[in-house]
Amino acid sequence: MRSKKTLIHAAVDINQTANKFKSSIVLVMDNRVVDAKSMLGLSNSVLTSDFFRLEIYGEDAKEAKKAMRDVFLSNGLPVEISNK
Repeated sequence: MRSKKTLIHAAVDINQTANKFKSSIVLVMDNRVVDAKSMLGLSNSVLTSDFFRLEIYGEDAKEAKKAMRDVFLSNGLPVEISNK
């Protein structure tokens, strides 16, 4: 099990990466939807979820998808990126 400190660090990394893009970036997990650009919602979600699905829409979505996948994987968090 990962420590809270490590998970909070992961939430900060995810938030900072999401905020680099204009695209909408949302996490969908456990019937909840959280804006990845919202530190409050994101930190709670990272602490309580084991798997994440991202939905990314916008003008720089292609670049955002790659960066978000990379940041989740570098923090050891499983992620699926929706191709809707």
